[in-house]
Amino acid sequence: MKKLINDPDQVVRESLVGLGLAHPEILRVCFEPVYVVRADAPRPGKVGLVSGGGSGHEPMHVGYVGRGMLDAACPGQIFTSPTPEQIEAATRAVDGGAGVLHIVKNYTGDILNFEMAAELCQAQGIAVRAVVINDDVAVEDSLYTAGRRGVGATVIAERLCGAAAERGWDLDRVEALCRRASAAARSMGIALTPCTVPAAGKPNFELGPDEIEFGIGIHGEPGRERTRWRPAREIVARMAEAILADLPFERGDRVIAMVNGMGGTPLMELYLVYGELQTLLAARGIAVARRLVGNYITSLEMAGCSITLVRADEEMLSLWDDPVVTPGLRWGA
Repeated sequence: MKKLINDPDQVVRESLVGLGLAHPEILRVCFEPVYVVRADAPRPGKVGLVSGGGSGHEPMHVGYVGRGMLDAACPGQIFTSPTPEQIEAATRAVDGGAGVLHIVKNYTGDILNFEMAAELCQAQGIAVRAVVINDDVAVEDSLYTAGRRGVGATVIAERLCGAAAERGWDLDRVEALCRRASAAARSMGIALTPCTVPAAGKPNFELGPDEIEFGIGIHGEPGRERTRWRPAREIVARMAEAILADLPFERGDRVIAMVNGMGGTPLMELYLVYGELQTLLAARGIAVARRLVGNYITSLEMAGCSITLVRADEEMLSLWDDPVVTPGLRWGA
């Protein structure tokens, strides 16, 4: 294992120190307990947005704290859920009197800990709602979930809801938007290589030199099938077909498309994947209205990618275009 770290047990904390030093105008990092919060939080009268999950998926979630996205994020240890104490503290830190929405990926530990934190906050008079994201079409159940995993749609839901909250929408309306975005989203990922958790010091699964895993999870969970490597055009077609058939997407739809790198895939390859995807969608009569290409929800240094498609209406596209200022996404400001 060769990584730019000091102590495997301190890598998350030391990374968060660097995040805070790099973006003091956007966010601040708290350590007792650990959470990242907007520099100007709480915002009176604004719905607060809180998300979180295991570290190792950067910029998800801490990189999406700022104007137009999250008000706070709770990072757990690598591939480990944040604690209820972290989530409670973050929720209290962003409560401006209009309530707080928790955006939760469908992993059992995340759901349980967010539920416990919500109960604690509700007992203190804070209105808390939660939406669970479950967009992964690869498998119905996994090592970490009952039901489908929450993956790339989380980024898009956080962006849309962050814009809506910034506009002054109330809690009911922001929650409804989050549910609508999640219901309209489908994702699938593939892995070309495993990744190495620093504390373990070895890859968290094995792939042969010519093998790929279809439907991999962001923690290295098994997917649909392990198969031989094939050209990118065939890989993209197989991923896209699974996504398109599931909603299903239809001719005339407009989508927000995200081609996401898992941490170790060059942008050259991600743009190639995007080109294949848009060509395939155009042949199906599906228009890409907005797009993201890059590393947005990673798995340490895993090579591979995921595709997320969200059927978008005009309101979603308008919200998408609003200003956003975070370490991980920034435009319009």
